[in-house]
Amino acid sequence: MKKALIFDMDGVIIDSEPGSMEQVLAFVRSKRPEVTRQDLYQIVGRTSRDVWSRIAGVIGWDKDWLETRTEYRELWQPEHPHTVNYHEIFRPAVLDILQWAREKGMRTAVASSTAYEKVKMILTQVGVAPYLDVIVSGEQFKESKPNPEIYLKTAELLGVLPEECVAVEDSTVGITAAHRAGVKVIALRDDRFDFDRSLADGEIRALEEFIEFYEREE
Repeated sequence: MKKALIFDMDGVIIDSEPGSMEQVLAFVRSKRPEVTRQDLYQIVGRTSRDVWSRIAGVIGWDKDWLETRTEYRELWQPEHPHTVNYHEIFRPAVLDILQWAREKGMRTAVASSTAYEKVKMILTQVGVAPYLDVIVSGEQFKESKPNPEIYLKTAELLGVLPEECVAVEDSTVGITAAHRAGVKVIALRDDRFDFDRSLADGEIRALEEFIEFYEREE
């Protein structure tokens, strides 16, 4: 039995990535109409700076990541509002898994590339925060996923070794980060995106499968 369980947030705890992708795709196509959804798969699971640096590259203009993000947030987004109801995209099976982990004596955490205050706000809204020992954001590091530092730090804060942890991730960068840190990683499959799951130690199609899968594998 592992000593700690670590969740990614976007794409795992909340099914946020399709909605976010469509908004960003519409913005990018307003600048460069021929861009495809596949051109943007590279942004999933990354920090804000990395996301907007890559978006600026896809658009192909001379604005840097901050200027690109500012144009999206302050000029384009107000004219194309998109309200997210986090309860609607929340996967409630997360609560069952966290309760199970607590009963097993496992430490629990979220390690997300998203900004800390936003992660904390979302986890509080959906009722996950009280079940967590640690919340870590990629903005705390010079490089977030696929760099393993976020997982190494999360394990340290939990008071366990990386190899004593199991993580649930969905994206290529998240799976890579956990693997590089020496954390056992279970991939939550999402066939809507062309993610590389080859470094995962196992795969599940829904969070409801996690407990049975984990106990069988352990």
